Amino acid sequence: MSDFTPTAGSVTMFTTTWCGYCRRLKSQMEREGIGFTEVDIEHLPEAADVVMSLNGGNQTVPTVIFPDGSAATNPSIAQVKARLG
Repeated sequence: MSDFTPTAGSVTMFTTTWCGYCRRLKSQMEREGIGFTEVDIEHLPEAADVVMSLNGGNQTVPTVIFPDGSAATNPSIAQVKARLG
């Protein structure tokens, strides 16, 4: 998972192109000025494996990884901001 750990102050967000929750969180983070790296799990099999390992075998998106290595599944923008401090 270390390949996907973001730098301080940003997050890695695992998504798919068709995920409405992903689009919403992405636009909210852009509005709040939160840096993120978007990783499409349908185009990167190892990313899908990471998401499944974090979600009990499910490919649930958005899954967000924070700089401390912790993760959250479908977090609100308030949860993202709180975790980033």
